[in-house]
Amino acid sequence: MNIQNPVPTLYGDWKEKFSLQWSAIISDLKAKFPDALESILLPETHPVDIPTLFLKKEYAMEVLRHLKDAQGLGFLTDYTASDEGEEKRFHLIVHLMSVETKVRLRLKIRLGENETMPTLIPIWEGANWAEREIFDMFGIRFEGHPDLRRILMDVRWEGHPLRKDYPLRGYQVFLTPEPIDPELFK
Repeated sequence: MNIQNPVPTLYGDWKEKFSLQWSAIISDLKAKFPDALESILLPETHPVDIPTLFLKKEYAMEVLRHLKDAQGLGFLTDYTASDEGEEKRFHLIVHLMSVETKVRLRLKIRLGENETMPTLIPIWEGANWAEREIFDMFGIRFEGHPDLRRILMDVRWEGHPLRKDYPLRGYQVFLTPEPIDPELFK
């Protein structure tokens, strides 16, 4: 199977269906935020299924708010990260969708080793747990997050398991249960 030649469905080809909307959104972003985009990967020219826009970190909050409010991409379908091992090691990955038109968009923000990112909670409250997971697995910190602590791993765990430099046999054994935080009982 080749992503450039998808299997035909009853619903039609996604490139034909959404290409005009994608073009309109990208043109709008280029006009309103000319310095915000590092690069754009389109399905017609790159092996991606939906447009992937690389945003500069300093413009990310403005662009994301604009996409939600002005472009109708109000549904945060996924928020995660990847360790690419480059100079700007981490990519924050944001998937947005319009509930009305079903158009989707992927945005990536490159971060260095100890760079932080402002929390997306003021734009999407659902980003809360996703940011906690990203912090837990990759060690990326989010400025302004109300409760940035581990969500998947034991609080005593050392390291961040989805980093490329994490040891393959990074077992940590705890002989006692995880201590309960007394603050949770209040």
